[in-house]
Amino acid sequence: MMLPLFFIFCLFSSSHAAVQDFCVGDLTAPQGPAGYSCKDPSKVTVNDFVFSGLGIPGNTSNPFKAAVTPAFAAQFPGVNGLGISFGRLDLAPGGVVPMHTHPGASEIFLVVHGTIFAGFVSSANTVYFKSLKMGDIMVFPQGLLHFQVNTGGTVALGFVSYSSSSPGLQILDYALFGNNLPTELVAATTFLDIAQIKKLKGVFGGTG
Repeated sequence: MMLPLFFIFCLFSSSHAAVQDFCVGDLTAPQGPAGYSCKDPSKVTVNDFVFSGLGIPGNTSNPFKAAVTPAFAAQFPGVNGLGISFGRLDLAPGGVVPMHTHPGASEIFLVVHGTIFAGFVSSANTVYFKSLKMGDIMVFPQGLLHFQVNTGGTVALGFVSYSSSSPGLQILDYALFGNNLPTELVAATTFLDIAQIKKLKGVFGGTG
């Protein structure tokens, strides 16, 4: 006997149906693995669904000559629980976003101005890289090391979209040299000489 069409529709659509329209993040509560708890709906306003910070250039006066302006759940509570977020990347000439990962999200990167050399390393240690110009987009799969470098003579601008409202971030340089991991252990696991490691720890604020 054939099932009624309405029942078939409900069967296939219900597994992906949201139980509520949205879950604006309650930023006064701690963030857990699934994101923020939901703000009281009676206190939600239109401003929770609008973020106005991406029209302002970031401050690139730092060693990396780079600035990232995030619109994640912590800054843009309306995206909490929706599996999306956004950001802006400013790169001064010679600026770089060093090797880093987003453990919780894949990323799509759009170049709006300038020339940016970008790439990522697969788990098989295959490197995929290309010089990107205005209008080009590149995807960086979730959790893989990737980078961006401004190879042009002018300020470069890009926008990034993530598949999570809290994609996470781990920068390789800080993971190695920006903490209290003993220098001897860093040397043993990286084959760098101790003098170089101490120099890099000084740059990135590490101890040990």
